[in-house]
Amino acid sequence: MPSRNRLASETSPYLLQHATNPVDWYPWGTEAFEKARREDKPVLLSVGYSSCHWCHVMEHESFTDPQIAALMNELFVSIKVDREERPDVDDVYMKAVQVLTGRGGWPMTVFLTPDGKPFHAGTYFPPVDRHGLPGFPRVLQGISTAYRERRPDVDRATEQITGGVAGVDAVVAFEGDLDGTLPVRAAEALLEHADDLYGGLGSAPKFPNTQAFQLMLRHGVRTGRQALVEAVVLTCRRMAEGGLFDQIGGGFHRYSVDQRWLVPHFEKMLYDNAQLPRLYLEALQVTGEPLFRRTVQATLDYVLREMRDEAGGFFSATDADSEGEEGKFFVWTPAEVAEVVGAEDVPVVCRYWDITDEGNFEGKSIAHVTVTIDEVARMFGRDPAAVAQVIETARQRLYVARQLRVPPLRDEKVLASWNGLMLGTLAEAGRVLAEPRYVEAATTAADFLWREMRRSDRLLHTWFKGEAKIGAFLDDYVLVASGLVDLYEATHDRTHLERARALADQLDPLFHDPDGGGFFYTAADAERLIARPKPGVDGSVPSGNGTAAVLLLRLHAFTGHDGYRQRAEELLRLYHEPTRKNPFGFASYLEALERWVDGQTEVVVVGDESETAMLWQVVAERYVPNHVLVAARPRETAPLAPARDRPAVGGRATAYVCRGFTCSAPATDASALAAALGNASGA
Repeated sequence: MPSRNRLASETSPYLLQHATNPVDWYPWGTEAFEKARREDKPVLLSVGYSSCHWCHVMEHESFTDPQIAALMNELFVSIKVDREERPDVDDVYMKAVQVLTGRGGWPMTVFLTPDGKPFHAGTYFPPVDRHGLPGFPRVLQGISTAYRERRPDVDRATEQITGGVAGVDAVVAFEGDLDGTLPVRAAEALLEHADDLYGGLGSAPKFPNTQAFQLMLRHGVRTGRQALVEAVVLTCRRMAEGGLFDQIGGGFHRYSVDQRWLVPHFEKMLYDNAQLPRLYLEALQVTGEPLFRRTVQATLDYVLREMRDEAGGFFSATDADSEGEEGKFFVWTPAEVAEVVGAEDVPVVCRYWDITDEGNFEGKSIAHVTVTIDEVARMFGRDPAAVAQVIETARQRLYVARQLRVPPLRDEKVLASWNGLMLGTLAEAGRVLAEPRYVEAATTAADFLWREMRRSDRLLHTWFKGEAKIGAFLDDYVLVASGLVDLYEATHDRTHLERARALADQLDPLFHDPDGGGFFYTAADAERLIARPKPGVDGSVPSGNGTAAVLLLRLHAFTGHDGYRQRAEELLRLYHEPTRKNPFGFASYLEALERWVDGQTEVVVVGDESETAMLWQVVAERYVPNHVLVAARPRETAPLAPARDRPAVGGRATAYVCRGFTCSAPATDASALAAALGNASGA
């Protein structure tokens, strides 16, 4: 067995992948930097994550090569970081890469002085000069020489880069009136980039851009701008029918490398499979399209089946590669289909999923849908219902057969922020689809987070096989709290709302910037890096400050506590100008601005639980963006703020719908409530 380095005692699956490298890796920490200071060596910081294809390539080509490893060990102190475990480290040094090169990506390779300041950086380096890139050994020797012989140049570079990193998140509060037209203008600007043939934004590569399409849907429905709604519906349909969606096992891959959503980058991330079902649920409420319901169910069923720890939390990701080949686990040939599907059905199945001898990906086929069930039925002279059953039976058999293959690596660490997204989506799906099992899974996840990922009333960031560690970051707090609010709205159990408030009430003491306003990414007592980020731009997950603004406005509506509203308004002023200049990266901020400018739609249903089910079903079926849902009992002693002075009319279950300072008449039947909800949402 190969010897193991210092990473062998880590809990991150990504770091453990490197535990047998001949590189003398250190985890991030004081030991590595003390060694670098003692020996006056530069630090080589390598950052990646478990499902990163090119991270695996660089490991195979360079970090397992004895000669390259010897060079690293001789000239540098080498640190390996899992970007998902230490997003603060990743964020700061990715900004350094972007300041230096104008772009970023993973694997990230940054060269630091012993005090942690970057002086050179890049991403992937090949083992030899190739494709215009210098070979990694040449880079190592050049950087080491510069550090030893041109120290004044290194010092100047560190000051320039560090200053540039510190300036990336610099924002100043806007003093004028907030512009309430920004959200609809942003939606219209996004529409200009929509692909009216295949859906999505731009050409290739294509990412799901979930929040952008939620923004477009809200304003399409609100303003009656059908082109916005059609762009969202087309995108949802194309993604669900394409190779981006795993047609056999359910769930979405990370992104599409082509314009048609056919060839994905095959890793599956928990955050995508938490966020995309929310978009599909909203599109379902607007259109009633059965495909969207099936997509939600197939995605969440995949997560519950394959991405859940028995303790109740959700794993982070699965890899793109298996047996050293990208996508091998997911692709098919007609011969492989014929091994598990009846001979008379093979042509039908292969035609439906476009599985051909030629293939569409390296000689094999990514299953995707190019024809409808009805069209396939006509082609083969069969009954459509019979064809639908053939496809469903084939899906199940292909899934069973696929399970016998070598699966991609699964990263089984549990991250608080991504789990917050997932529990919120499960709660919302259970509410909208009337699926108790989704609500039960959300409740289990919430209890897991509260039980396993807190210490001394402080949230922790990561958990792996029973061990939780690393103080939570801003997005952990706000996304878990937001998920708990969703869970309250699905269950009416005040425990979840109180837990959300407990987390929100820690934002000020832990993260607030008393001088510049807003929330820092790291807690006040966290490790000090070369900069303290203050995130406002959305990335793969919504930004901490944008999501915090939404959360605080929701909590203000529930509680009437003015401190929540005041802090939300501070955030709205802080990111107003960056959003006005570039709305594409601020969808979470724009949702908060909508809630502040237009008011949130408060739905209060008063009555005993058994009597209110019909009214809550009406609410679940309707598209009501920016909602606040409150359950109240007759003669409740301490009702939530929206439920005060809201009696049950005539002793019957009664619903109230309010937006801004306008409320509907009390509704005691389904039709009256549906009309009130339509008026409030603009539908």
